[in-house]
Amino acid sequence: MTGRAWGVLLVLCGAIFLEGIDVAMLNVAMPAIREDLDLSTGTLQWVMSAYVLGYGGFMLLGGRAADLFGRRRMFVLWLVVFLLFSGLGGLATEGWMLILARFVTGIAAAFMTPAGLSIITTGFPEGPQRNKALLVYAGTAAGGFSIGLVVGGLLSAIDWRWVFFAPVILSFVILVAALALVPVSPRPDRTGKGVDLAGAVTVTAGILLLVLGVERATHAAAGWTVVTIGAALLLFLAFVLIERASSSPLVRLGLFRSGSLVRANVSGLLFAAGFFGFQFIAVLYLQELRGWSSLETSFALIVIGVDAVLSPLLTPKLVARFGNARIIFGGLLVASLSYALFLPLAADWTYAAMFPGLLLLGVAFSLVYGPLTIVATDGIAEEEQGVAGGLLYTSFQFGAAMGLSAVAAVNVAATNGTSPAALLDGYRAALVVPLAAALIAAAVSAFGLRTRRAVTTGDDSPDGSGDDSRVERPAGVGV
Repeated sequence: MTGRAWGVLLVLCGAIFLEGIDVAMLNVAMPAIREDLDLSTGTLQWVMSAYVLGYGGFMLLGGRAADLFGRRRMFVLWLVVFLLFSGLGGLATEGWMLILARFVTGIAAAFMTPAGLSIITTGFPEGPQRNKALLVYAGTAAGGFSIGLVVGGLLSAIDWRWVFFAPVILSFVILVAALALVPVSPRPDRTGKGVDLAGAVTVTAGILLLVLGVERATHAAAGWTVVTIGAALLLFLAFVLIERASSSPLVRLGLFRSGSLVRANVSGLLFAAGFFGFQFIAVLYLQELRGWSSLETSFALIVIGVDAVLSPLLTPKLVARFGNARIIFGGLLVASLSYALFLPLAADWTYAAMFPGLLLLGVAFSLVYGPLTIVATDGIAEEEQGVAGGLLYTSFQFGAAMGLSAVAAVNVAATNGTSPAALLDGYRAALVVPLAAALIAAAVSAFGLRTRRAVTTGDDSPDGSGDDSRVERPAGVGV
């Protein structure tokens, strides 16, 4: 890669690092925010939920906007919005101000992230160069989350407002670098490609309601959850009908004929569900049962951040040797082993007993996240790269919300009392959820191994299905 290409990649890595560190720092700072602003449990929950709703709800629209209005333009514009509303969060004196700031920051990330990813997938030629760039990008994202856990604890010890002001400073640096390094691309030709407003409204509303229903499932009445999720499903049905009739759809339904794309999104959803669900239970165990501080918990979990090193250094070599399909499948099996090692969790576990499972989870993340990003965007036409990236990140966000809600529900149902033994029973039961998610994801990704073998032998269809995703892909690319 040229020096200019590395500069562009550095800017985009800075943006995804910013997104990761922003989320992680806030997670650690929540107790300090609650104490200072005297927030109720419900308000505190909404501070967290608002970002997830904005991010997950608007991701598809953000991806399409990048394709229609220019990737650099969308990236820079929404980076500015991210900067401004991060600052608003730091100045908040009421709970509603924090909720508003986090919701708009989530929307900004939803437009900025697929724009940045599509700049990589369209700016680097398909093959080893793009794969290396995407794996470096994925490692940076993981590093942002891991480092954010520690930095958030340190900043919270000084003043929780710095958890919001620090991203403002970092955003400004990235903005200046983006204006200097990211090349201005020609305006996309939008002839015959109008904005599918009806599709955008229905799918955004549907995703918002679905994420809201899943995320609030453990905090609301069952009837409310059923109505919310039912309304979301009706909106998705309306979206499909609108897209079928639209001459310029928000998401071309033909994309879903790609078996590789579908498997990547399903696997990504399940992997995110397990990964974030496990971290939620691990934090509860360390802080509620063991009495560790937020900073001690952050340092304990930072070993998961080993993926920030492995993703750019080891994973590209493994992908080149074995192909994406085998690496993803292997990574999901490693994740399953990691969660299984925590099933016999005890009240007096030493950190040495936890370390192997945490380390394996970091290794699994490095094997899964980057290759999934490659597969989900590989072979997709340049004018649809933003949408493909938006689909993948929507899957990740919905998976995270689903995983958190599932482990919380199981934990509550299995906890009978407040004694250490009762708490431990709840944690053990909840840990089955990420294990199940990882195993199902591995089963889904295993179909990609069949596709790989068929491509290698020149078979047009390994199972007679006529999957068109194999025709354009070299062996080992499918998942």
